[in-house]
Amino acid sequence: MPVTVRIPTPLRQVTKGNAEVSAKGGTVDDVVADLERQFPGLKERLVDETGELRRFINIYVNEEDIRFMDGKKTALKDGDAVSIVPAIAAAAKVRWCRGPDARAADVSP
Repeated sequence: MPVTVRIPTPLRQVTKGNAEVSAKGGTVDDVVADLERQFPGLKERLVDETGELRRFINIYVNEEDIRFMDGKKTALKDGDAVSIVPAIAAAAKVRWCRGPDARAADVSP
């Protein structure tokens, strides 16, 4: 069951510059394994030695945070969109837009 995986800029060096890739799997965990098969070295950037998602990595399925679903066991279906988002991206954007002393609360949606 293929899904589209959106790759953040810092990880695109591993995916040969691709911003989106296709992966197969019935769960997020399966997709991570398929991504590793296609792009060796990607998994170690997403999960730690114990197999848990790194704390600075957020994964969304169809814009829903998997932390509020079934985590890595979140079920996927054909055509789902999986987004990998480094947690630091929002903070860096806030500082870039508002200056080094900006806080997340300073940015309106």
